[in-house]
Amino acid sequence: MSIPFNKPYITGKEVHFIYDAVSTGHISGNGKYTKLCQAYFQEKLGVKKALLTTSCTDALEMCALLLDIKPGDEVIVPSYTFVSTALAFVRQGAKIVFADSRSDHPGIDEQSLEALITSKTKAIVPVHYAGVACDMDIIMSIANKHNIFVVEDAAQAIDSFYTGKDGVTRALGSIGHLSAFSFHETKNIQCGEGGFLGINDDRFVARAEVIWEKGTNRAEFFRGEINKYGWVDTGSSFLPSEITAAFLWAQLEALEHIQSKRKAIWKTYYTNLKPLEAKGVLKLSKIPEFASRNGHMFYVLCKDLEERTALIKHLKLNSISAVFHYLALNKSEYYLENHQIFTLPNTDRYEATLLRLPLFCDLNVEDVEQVSQLIINFYNA
Repeated sequence: MSIPFNKPYITGKEVHFIYDAVSTGHISGNGKYTKLCQAYFQEKLGVKKALLTTSCTDALEMCALLLDIKPGDEVIVPSYTFVSTALAFVRQGAKIVFADSRSDHPGIDEQSLEALITSKTKAIVPVHYAGVACDMDIIMSIANKHNIFVVEDAAQAIDSFYTGKDGVTRALGSIGHLSAFSFHETKNIQCGEGGFLGINDDRFVARAEVIWEKGTNRAEFFRGEINKYGWVDTGSSFLPSEITAAFLWAQLEALEHIQSKRKAIWKTYYTNLKPLEAKGVLKLSKIPEFASRNGHMFYVLCKDLEERTALIKHLKLNSISAVFHYLALNKSEYYLENHQIFTLPNTDRYEATLLRLPLFCDLNVEDVEQVSQLIINFYNA
């Protein structure tokens, strides 16, 4: 029996909620289920305002519009991330300044950030890779010192937390000025394609609604705050339909169950493969003291590219799909059209050695044991 890398989890209630949404006659968005989801995020995550979007990419593009990014502005992002992290700001004309990863984790190297800041720096976009928090105390301190904004790319970070030096634990996405989440089918909570924008700075709340509603003050109209609405700002069609929101609501109702299973799978992998790390033949993901784990992914770090390629082949021959992850954006074809290549050593290392193992809610204990044993056998051989 083959084991895929990912399998979207279905609770069984999605169709019921979609039927309910359709039966109301309001399926264009910002109806019952949109409001339920947004209220959930505001209450559970502590963001001041949540707006559902059609994707995390859209949420990031809204961030770029809200920050009024213009040609010549600089935005610092990690090179080891998905293209959307950079693309959302490139579309507004920003110059992307790539930061390296930490030596002990693929997340952004917080200690390198201050040296990258210039008078043109407008924002820092930390990515909480694998749902593991960046050191937000350091990042927010640097941002406040230089009067720049922080956008948390929390695409993988639903139900993950950061404990600051003050001892307070906060949900990821609730710390920076803005944040963006993904509900793509590969994420813990999914609706095929979807996301949301988190707003933690009151300065952005009113304008975010306008941008979200195609540049109109339509949201104010429906709340009865104005007697007509019109075109008042830039924006786009960022709002998903009620069908998408209804699907997502079924997932949110099952969040505790989904997270319990994913975290158990993560822990089993870690327990099974820890002896290999003790032998020094591979490395496992590290969770800093200030971070929690949300079971989004489990990865191992091989010795080099050749070893990883061999391990992928070994697993594939046994009908198991394991995949590498991001290619460094600073070496991408698009970026190199206008820039010279440069080295980010930690990014290069993760690009060559990181391997993601199957992890999804319906993965059973026997499957996890099988994958683990095949990896053990590979290294013992």
